[in-house]
Amino acid sequence: MDPTPTQQEDAIAACVRQFYAKARQDALLGPVFNDKVEDWDLHLRIVADFWSRALLGTDRYQGKPFVVHAHLPVELEHFDRWLALFEETARATMPTDLAGKAIEKARHVAASFKAGIFPFVDKDGTPARRPG
Repeated sequence: MDPTPTQQEDAIAACVRQFYAKARQDALLGPVFNDKVEDWDLHLRIVADFWSRALLGTDRYQGKPFVVHAHLPVELEHFDRWLALFEETARATMPTDLAGKAIEKARHVAASFKAGIFPFVDKDGTPARRPG
């Protein structure tokens, strides 16, 4: 039996809560999130709204997530860790189909953000913030 829209929304909210509970304690991600997020309740609602729009087509999120993240003090390894932690959490909190869709979207978001934040390559071919 397919999950109802309410069950899907609950799964998204659970994923967001559990992801950030882990991320805030993570040695790599924690300092970035904990230094930048001032109101965690608001942040969790905004992120849940983003995922609701991305996965269910709701209209609660109207923001521009890249703009918010473009100037964060992140490096390439932050994206790999974020994605690994998100995938683990999505699989643990969402129905299989919804988790698959969320993971696909997360991979797209990570690739897009990396391309936007690191638009150049250095002399070794590694993505860079500035021309190599």
